[in-house]
Amino acid sequence: MSDSWQTSQAAALDTFPRLLMHHAAVRSTRPAMREKEYGIWQTYTWAEVAQNVRAIACGLAELGFKRGDRLAIIGDNRPRLYWSVAACQCLGGIPVMLYQDAVAQEMTYVLQDAEIQFAIVEDQEQVDKLLEVRADVPFLRHVIYDDARGLRHYTQTLLMALDALQEMGRIHDRNHPDFLDAEIDKGAPDDVSVMLYTSGTTGKPKGVCQTHGAFIAAATGAMQVDGLTDREDILSYLPMAWVGDHLFSFAQAMVAGFAINCPESGETVMTDLREIGPTYYFAPPRVFENLLTQVMIRMEDAGAIKRALFRYFMEVARRCGADLLDGKPVSAADRLLYRLGDLFVYGPLKNVLGMSRIRVAYTAGAAIGPDLFRFYRSIGVNLKQFYGQTETCAYVCLQPDGQIKLDSVGKPAPFVEVKLADNGEILVKGPMLLKAYYKRPDATAESIDADGYFMTGDAGFFDADGHLKIIDRAKDVGRLEDGSMFAPNYIENKLKFFQHIKEAVTFGNGRDFVTAFINIDLEAVGNWAERRGMAYSGYTDLAAQPAVYELIRECVEKVNADLATDPRMSGSQIRRFLILHKELDADDGELTRTRKVRRTFIAERYVVLIDALFSERTSQHIETVVKYEDGREGRVSADLRIEDAKTFAPQAAKRAA
Repeated sequence: MSDSWQTSQAAALDTFPRLLMHHAAVRSTRPAMREKEYGIWQTYTWAEVAQNVRAIACGLAELGFKRGDRLAIIGDNRPRLYWSVAACQCLGGIPVMLYQDAVAQEMTYVLQDAEIQFAIVEDQEQVDKLLEVRADVPFLRHVIYDDARGLRHYTQTLLMALDALQEMGRIHDRNHPDFLDAEIDKGAPDDVSVMLYTSGTTGKPKGVCQTHGAFIAAATGAMQVDGLTDREDILSYLPMAWVGDHLFSFAQAMVAGFAINCPESGETVMTDLREIGPTYYFAPPRVFENLLTQVMIRMEDAGAIKRALFRYFMEVARRCGADLLDGKPVSAADRLLYRLGDLFVYGPLKNVLGMSRIRVAYTAGAAIGPDLFRFYRSIGVNLKQFYGQTETCAYVCLQPDGQIKLDSVGKPAPFVEVKLADNGEILVKGPMLLKAYYKRPDATAESIDADGYFMTGDAGFFDADGHLKIIDRAKDVGRLEDGSMFAPNYIENKLKFFQHIKEAVTFGNGRDFVTAFINIDLEAVGNWAERRGMAYSGYTDLAAQPAVYELIRECVEKVNADLATDPRMSGSQIRRFLILHKELDADDGELTRTRKVRRTFIAERYVVLIDALFSERTSQHIETVVKYEDGREGRVSADLRIEDAKTFAPQAAKRAA
């Protein structure tokens, strides 16, 4: 372990409760959290956050919450839910965040596995879910809710308002003024600070036990790379149950002392983003894609002069914007043109996107298209990629400023060692590794090798500059019948780089050739169709239109042309494809809550379509059971067309951008 990490630990701010109390003392009046409610931003200082956390912690203690107990937290990003995480940690408890959009039955497994007795939830929707599964989780003793709307007539004895819990806590704190400080003093950096469940793409999710020290190490390393200070602002809108949010919106804010901002709702995120103007931002590639799609749609509606101005200066940006951002030499003429472009195009565009103040922006969770990546960097947004997993606190590789590559996830982050196994699997070691999988010593032992390296399950390689490039999940990498490499996720990501393709699933292991299921992006393709005067009644109808098939065929064939330039992947070009009659959905079990494809489930559910793709059939009937948000089931049926795509002879590799 590096000397710098040991030095940072020596300061005794080695648990999150100690960090919180430190900030409350040294920057008591500085903003720690903001929340937009009823259209108005409410600000909480570090001192106010500490007082509220203290009240929640003492209230939980009064209810009988003890060291080592698990506290379920369910809801959108809300200050009082983040306070509940910290309050739980003050008592030596373990917060367990659940995905707020999960249906009640999905929550049952985590509630049972984590042996949850206490839960703090956002609102009536989450209360109803817990009451629905109460018979399956009889040890659940207390459900505390933040928003009381709609709950006035609920009489269940296990329910309590968070306001009432805090008032109980304040009384407890007055009667036992030394209690909470003594509990915080008992904490150690090796104590489990949070339990986050894996997405469960191939089986039941596992509870990943991460320590205070692990997340503080990850937060500290990222701060060093990007020069983060207590003056940052971040918009916290991604699920609290996801490891990325816990790193960016909780751990880094607690270590650096900067402010997190909670949007009013999922629908107002873009408006709130513009109002806050964060300096530090994270979003998965799909969000950046959607933002760019909206920009392009608006530009198509603009007047001829504005469109011409946009096209001209975007060409200037493509030519020199990324080089200017990286501090590389650029001609005086291009510098002048770029300044004009910033005045007329890039500046207003960043303002519309809410990115005027961003110093550092990150994306991860899936590959991002080179054109998309280049677009944001060209207009002056310092967009970078990182790589990590739940078991590594989302912290393995980062892209340092000035060393950005479009097709890599960067270099090993501070305190992290990365090496490759003989089969290409990425192995990592460092202070950010999980302590254990909850109640799964077998899985813990299987995930860490004899030398202490965590086996990520991802396959990759280092380029000549020491940058890591991810190919696919190691277990998913297969071979075609002729021996060509088949890396499904690698191909799918290339397909999803196109704005008209929302999701893709490819098949080919052990087969003669590669085939694909495609989900179109309803908004992007719908807008495309409307501009061409095409009428459609919904997703299923639009997906079946011949013109849409031609649009998607162009995308598939561009991917094939790109694959033809890669000596490792030229044999894995897509020969046949179909457009699915429904969107892949987490509620139907086809995706995880983090939108990862459940390959085995999809292969079993749509075996008739897969068989048709690998036959000579040109169409196939399918009928699928779907679940609606209110729990009802329905059926969607269609006759799906199966189309051939052009493939290309292997070519010399293109020079990297």
